Amino acid sequence: MLTLWGRANSSNVMKVIWLLEELGLPYERIDAGGNFGRTTTPEYRAMNPTGLVPTLVDGDFTLWESNAILRYLCDAYASESPFWPQAPRARANVDRWMDFLFTLGRPQTVVFWGLVRTPPERRDHAAIETAISEAGRLWSILDAELAHHPFLAGDTLTLADMAYGPHLHRWFWFPIERPAAPHLRAWYERLLARPAYARHLAATPT
Repeated sequence: MLTLWGRANSSNVMKVIWLLEELGLPYERIDAGGNFGRTTTPEYRAMNPTGLVPTLVDGDFTLWESNAILRYLCDAYASESPFWPQAPRARANVDRWMDFLFTLGRPQTVVFWGLVRTPPERRDHAAIETAISEAGRLWSILDAELAHHPFLAGDTLTLADMAYGPHLHRWFWFPIERPAAPHLRAWYERLLARPAYARHLAATPT
């Protein structure tokens, strides 16, 4: 059985859970990271020297980095799945959007930590407002792409959607002024209609 190490409120763990559920793969999840600790132990660092989550264990194989885990699961257990298509251009398109998340993730993380993880009296409001503006600009790139098809990489759900899933929910949850993004909102509503997304990714951010 697959074992996934990582706390359920981690965005990087969430997207792996989502894929596991969509593929119907049996797995065990072990709480690790944050208040659960465990990631600084020698045993965990032997699996994942970064001390971060998630970590996937598949028999005698151990893998870390969430996007690498998503790709591995599709390759190993669902090679014909449209989630990570085999056609070179279609796959490159999915990978392109997954990689772009690193750009959007920088300001999005500042907003998340500023509004969710930092007490009000300690918030750097100028930094948060700057990050909101930059994140909004980057989300607008996705909004423009989503004007052409229902999911980020085309007509069907792929790993690109899964990579953004936790961050998309947080973006619409944040108590902030956001630029109009009707296609982004429609995409979010389509994801919420998927049981695994609604169950595992649409909780109150903590």
